[in-house]
Amino acid sequence: MNDDRDAKDILIELRESTGMNRHQFCEYFEIPYMTVSDWEHGKKRVPKYFLRLLEYYVKAEQMNKAKEEQNNG
Repeated sequence: MNDDRDAKDILIELRESTGMNRHQFCEYFEIPYMTVSDWEHGKKRVPKYFLRLLEYYVKAEQMNKAKEEQNNG
């Protein structure tokens, strides 16, 4: 079960790193709210493949945003 808690914590950290609340995050990524809520509360497991894809996407978005700010700054 430790893997589940870790995945849950990673998901929460990823969401928080975007600056979005749960509703905004779900809307942006087109994930049902109850699904993310269940993942974050440990009621259901976050699929590992999904977590890896989401982590990659969020980090790529953050890098692109940083590059844009650097180019415009």
